[in-house]
Amino acid sequence: MQRISQDMNSAAASGANESPADEKPLHVGFVLMPDYSMIAFANAVETLRMANYISRSTLYRWSVISTAEAGAVASNGLCMASGSGAEALAGCDMVFVCGGINIRANTDDRVRQLLRQCAATGAAMGSLCTGSFALASAGLLDGYKCAIHWENLAAISEEFPQVQFSNEVFVLDRGRYTCSGGTAPLHLMLHLVKARHGAKLVMDISEQFIVERLRASNDRQRIPQPECIGPGYQHLTEAAEIMAANIEEPLPLAELASVIHVSLRQLERLFHRYFSMNPAQYYMNLRLRRAQELLTHSSMPVMQVTVACGFQSASHFCKAYRSLFGHSPSEERRHQAAVPEGRSSGTRRRATARSFEASAHA
Repeated sequence: MQRISQDMNSAAASGANESPADEKPLHVGFVLMPDYSMIAFANAVETLRMANYISRSTLYRWSVISTAEAGAVASNGLCMASGSGAEALAGCDMVFVCGGINIRANTDDRVRQLLRQCAATGAAMGSLCTGSFALASAGLLDGYKCAIHWENLAAISEEFPQVQFSNEVFVLDRGRYTCSGGTAPLHLMLHLVKARHGAKLVMDISEQFIVERLRASNDRQRIPQPECIGPGYQHLTEAAEIMAANIEEPLPLAELASVIHVSLRQLERLFHRYFSMNPAQYYMNLRLRRAQELLTHSSMPVMQVTVACGFQSASHFCKAYRSLFGHSPSEERRHQAAVPEGRSSGTRRRATARSFEASAHA
């Protein structure tokens, strides 16, 4: 692991875009969980393939295995035959676990043991989409900062308090390379390629993929309001972020307005103009969406969810929840128990939805 970091650091510092002819290709392993996100995996592995194609040399090679005996079946139902067993990961420099829906049910002791064995060899460990749950469950993220898909963020943060979960698109922290889903793995891999082979190669890959902007690791996964909505945008952004950071103990709106240096009346006008609701309604909906995430992606008791989302009484929580989603929190939990994780979202009403790491922020 130390050798990898040193190699990447020196490449980034020199701006190199080619590898010496005798340089050993970086071996990347992918562990596909059942119901994995195909878009996340494809964005990651295609970035490595394109790096090889453009450079006309084998900068990267990869091994792909499935944790299911029947093969790697993605959440879209397509099956990919990996053709490799767990032994293929033995010589990997990096290992990424690719998750998707049903990540909790698909993470068992066998998976945890496999990931621990990979880490024990000195391989850098990473995750795509919800794969951070598997790493955290294996104890491989304790004391680290990491990313995970926003829909799982609230629940997993409660479950693993020793891990610093972030709303950032991807996170690079001391040999732990984690990202959210969708196109985030593409940007994570581009940063890894940049650190090892320079900006020119990354620019060429981006042009091939028609990627206009390389996202920074500190970009947020979710933007709480439409982009470029006009005057007051920064105040609205700041207000929404502060609300999201103060769910368990909601701030009085007058205090919130004071923190962002606007009057309460200005704050109300901004929310009415861009959200067609007052700040209190927005804050309530934010807390209720967090409650839904906890109910559907964790095993927290309903009463604990009530407290975690800033409600003083179960009756108030139940009434507010039913008003927004059309059913009670307990009904949400029962429905979740009856339907596999990730499959039921369409049937529910939902609210509007030192060295190497440093180079990624450049």
